[in-house]
Amino acid sequence: MQQRVIVLGAGYAGAIAAGRLARRLHREDVTITLVNAEPDFVERVRMHQLATGQDLKPRPFDEMFAGTGVRLKLAKVTAVDVDRKTVAVTGTDAGPSAVEELEYDTLVYALGSGWNPQGVPGTAEHAHEIAGRPGALRLRERLARLAAGQPVVVVGGGLTGLEAATEIAEARPDLDVALAARGTLGDWLSPKGRRHLRKVVDGLGITVHEHTAVTGVAADHVTTADGGTVPAAVTVWTTGFAVHPIARATALEVTDTGQIVVDRTMRSVSHPDVYAIGDAARVTGPADKPLRMSCASGVPTAWQAADAIAARLTGGKVPEVPLRYFNQCISLGRRQGLIQYVTADDRAVGAALTGRTAALYKELICKGAAWGVANPTMLLPTRRRRVAPERPEASAAAGAEAAA
Repeated sequence: MQQRVIVLGAGYAGAIAAGRLARRLHREDVTITLVNAEPDFVERVRMHQLATGQDLKPRPFDEMFAGTGVRLKLAKVTAVDVDRKTVAVTGTDAGPSAVEELEYDTLVYALGSGWNPQGVPGTAEHAHEIAGRPGALRLRERLARLAAGQPVVVVGGGLTGLEAATEIAEARPDLDVALAARGTLGDWLSPKGRRHLRKVVDGLGITVHEHTAVTGVAADHVTTADGGTVPAAVTVWTTGFAVHPIARATALEVTDTGQIVVDRTMRSVSHPDVYAIGDAARVTGPADKPLRMSCASGVPTAWQAADAIAARLTGGKVPEVPLRYFNQCISLGRRQGLIQYVTADDRAVGAALTGRTAALYKELICKGAAWGVANPTMLLPTRRRRVAPERPEASAAAGAEAAA
């Protein structure tokens, strides 16, 4: 009987995991089903570009996974029952409102995250977000309607906020772009990184409101914690991500933020037939710090989960992929960039790459990530192994490992 592996979500982590599993496992022994609501891959790291009017290269999943053995299921996940080992989906061939139940032996949960309004009044009604393609396209349409001189406020001074503010300011120099940051601009960067960031931001004419907490969003302004207001014909909210809510509704052990708690192989600590990767997983990295939500974190967790699943199914040794950081790649418009080198646990060191060279470096990183998804079975040699017959002692060992 074939082992049924289901991968939920086809972002960077989910798509790479599905492709890597197809490269590792023999097609006669396993079915790999990739469930995703959209028919093509979304380059999430480029949503700020999409929002400013740039068109991205289409990457249809049916072309990407043709001939790989991965079965694409276009559907929306509505529920997961980890005790019955089933996934409920809608939007299938049976009709948009029909509910279909999929059974699995191994589940890879990679539903990712969306924008996080953090309960601030007015965000849902008035703020825009670029955590996904629908939000980026709505912002694109709204920015296109803005007349010269109108104010745009980007809330959030992290990586997403910096990329959004600089991209908008470069694409629309006629707009009055501002950035609201809770701390000092780029306060986590090295001195060299902060100097370059300030130079670029000033050169683009972006007004920076430092040590500013936004407590409300209205149609034409934002309100700050000190009682002040900042004019905003458009507000872009980039203060962080919230994980998909489905995991919290299951019997899986999750954190207070809804991330699935996993071991070093990305296996759920409460349900050994479930693996979580990318933003959906609470992964401990170097110095026992949780990995940040990012493509840089998601891809190695996908490698780890796929290799661990393949090893356990075939009776091989379970490897451990090193989970560490090397740099933070920040685009500052199309002509400027910042590559901040970091320690293994993501703390800035003195070295940084800046300017046009950094912009080219960041572009290569983005293209490389997309290529890895678009060519899912070309990242490593073909080593398809046969699934080992399940033995009673193996099942007992798996249960003991999960309990430990």
